[in-house]
Amino acid sequence: MTQPAYDVLAIGNAIVDVMAPCADALIEELGMTRGGMALIDTERAHRLYEAMGPAREISGGSAANTLAGLAALGAKCAFIGQVAQDQLGEVFAHDIRAGGITFDTAARAGDPPTARCLIFVSPDGQRTMNTFLGASQFLPESALDLDLIASAGVLYLEGYLWDPEEPRAAMRRAIAAARGAGRKVAFTLSDAFVIARHGDDFRALIEAGEIDILFANEHELAALTGIDDFHAGITHLGGKVPTVVVTRSEKGAYAIDGGEHAEVPAEPVAKVVDTTGAGDLFAAGFLFGHGRGRPLAECLKLGAVCAAEVISHYGARPEADLKALTRTA
Repeated sequence: MTQPAYDVLAIGNAIVDVMAPCADALIEELGMTRGGMALIDTERAHRLYEAMGPAREISGGSAANTLAGLAALGAKCAFIGQVAQDQLGEVFAHDIRAGGITFDTAARAGDPPTARCLIFVSPDGQRTMNTFLGASQFLPESALDLDLIASAGVLYLEGYLWDPEEPRAAMRRAIAAARGAGRKVAFTLSDAFVIARHGDDFRALIEAGEIDILFANEHELAALTGIDDFHAGITHLGGKVPTVVVTRSEKGAYAIDGGEHAEVPAEPVAKVVDTTGAGDLFAAGFLFGHGRGRPLAECLKLGAVCAAEVISHYGARPEADLKALTRTA
């Protein structure tokens, strides 16, 4: 097997985040579930945008955020995701390339427009996300560069993108290409609602041995396994997936790798400003360490440090020097 040209190639939603602070009362008034993520249509997107206060536009998308963190740590990364030929599509493409990430997926002509996520940030930093998937849900198999996928040490897949039919087929094809090249496949479950819709698919992938690294939070772990007890649930998955990583918010994170167990506490943060991207950046730190053969506990520590940085400010992309922050991790 040849040496990988890229550390990680990710396939995910190409989204621009539109973020604004808000009072908890507005969350209730707009009929949103505080701290949740809902898929919305064009009409709902217009209504929520009109209700937002002054907002910031920041390129996002779960897998793209993870790559931004990896690239900031020094990894070589590539991304496959669908944007439209519009202003937000140009914003997304510029931002991801400016981060040193290879992005060559051709923009899609016509409607729907580029995806956007309207994020309402509560005073305690909790984020309530409303996602209009737009063009991102029309990523076709023809957009895949199979040689590029085969050239990456890890193929990282975003659970959110499993929902639409067209990109789901593309991701299955990408898994086959990665495994055919002897590469690892990492998968993030993304949200409990995705598991409610596609849990059977995910469990089938696990049983078939097609996932090497699985990322989840403790709620997603319970939804996937049907086991409420945390330690019983992660031990159950640890017998099926080579590496299982579960984040637990303020309780830290836990992982099993080849039968080895490790746990780290959450990193202290002076003030939680915005939790958007915490799991994405945790995955970045963990994958960076894992790809370099670091001990399991050290990989978790790297993830915790990266997650702490991103929740200390608005936006799901790192702002501080992650290399400096993780140097002593």
